[in-house]
Amino acid sequence: MAATPTTQRSRRHAGLVNGVAAWRSGSARGQAWALGVLLVGVGASLAVSLTDYDLMPLTAYFVWLLLGAVLLRFVPMLVLCAGTLAAAITAAVVEAPWTGARVTAAVTMVLAVLLLLFQSSRRRSGLPGGLGEAMLADLRDRLQAQGKVPPLPTGWECPSAMLAAHGAGYAGDFLVADLDDDGRHLEMILVDVCGKGVDAATQALQFAGALGGLIGALPPLALLEAANGFLLRQFSDESFATAVHVIVDLDTGAYAVTSAGHPPALRWSRRTGEWEVDNSRGTALGVTRRPELHSSTGVLGPGDALLFCTDGVVESRTTTLDDGIAWLRRAARDAVATGFADAARRILRQVPRGDDDRAVLILSRTHAE
Repeated sequence: MAATPTTQRSRRHAGLVNGVAAWRSGSARGQAWALGVLLVGVGASLAVSLTDYDLMPLTAYFVWLLLGAVLLRFVPMLVLCAGTLAAAITAAVVEAPWTGARVTAAVTMVLAVLLLLFQSSRRRSGLPGGLGEAMLADLRDRLQAQGKVPPLPTGWECPSAMLAAHGAGYAGDFLVADLDDDGRHLEMILVDVCGKGVDAATQALQFAGALGGLIGALPPLALLEAANGFLLRQFSDESFATAVHVIVDLDTGAYAVTSAGHPPALRWSRRTGEWEVDNSRGTALGVTRRPELHSSTGVLGPGDALLFCTDGVVESRTTTLDDGIAWLRRAARDAVATGFADAARRILRQVPRGDDDRAVLILSRTHAE
């Protein structure tokens, strides 16, 4: 039975969808499909050029090279460049005589081909440009989603804000949070891995995944010790991080803070109207087999809060940690004068732009007016 036009359209649509899906997978089949489509386009361009060169001059072939740079790996890109260059030169040669502009266009195309091939060969991921960008965007989105605090019961708020170094969307600061099934115990860990911006993002994502599987399953000290062991197993001189862990009973307000080399937490007292420096201290993770970890405990009453930040907020090349903490106490006091809801962002907006990632997290217990 002959296929109907509707059936043919359905098959073509299915073939297109399958081809795009294969390309998105990064497989050899997907690369072959993309290369085939582009070579068909090059062949069609050559046919047009041989018919009427003015409709498809040599410079128009750059479009196929640019598409190849987005869609193809190095080897398929090499094939496309060879085919495109051959088609473009053939079309120009047939349409003699060669003018100075045409010679310039041909030389420019050769240089562009060499540049695109060099750039393609230098991709460390081995993926075409489009897929590499998509993968990086997915990594960024996963890291940001990991840091979302679960919806808290009435009476609690937890605003947070993060800024990556140099305005990039990738950072070495991240948050992992967990609320137990009963909605009573909130557990969070704010981490600052070695490095900043894009350089630290991949390590941050890997570490966040490890902590995401441990948080809620281990007591605080055991969790940090397991995290320390994970970093030591990376066999890298730069695989270390600072972290601060907090667990809160949302019914009573009782909390415990454990620090691992992190800037000290601050506690807001509604009674005094001041931020007090918490005394939990410890050594960074990934430095020694047995990190020194000390915890502090307390109870958050109505109107009280805890503030956590990374060192990009309180340290710089011209500021000591003590000076930075003193500044943060003043800035945070002013920021919460109008409420805790957007206080984390208000604090970050006051931090001078530097070359380190910055993060602020505030856990507050609201009170009835």
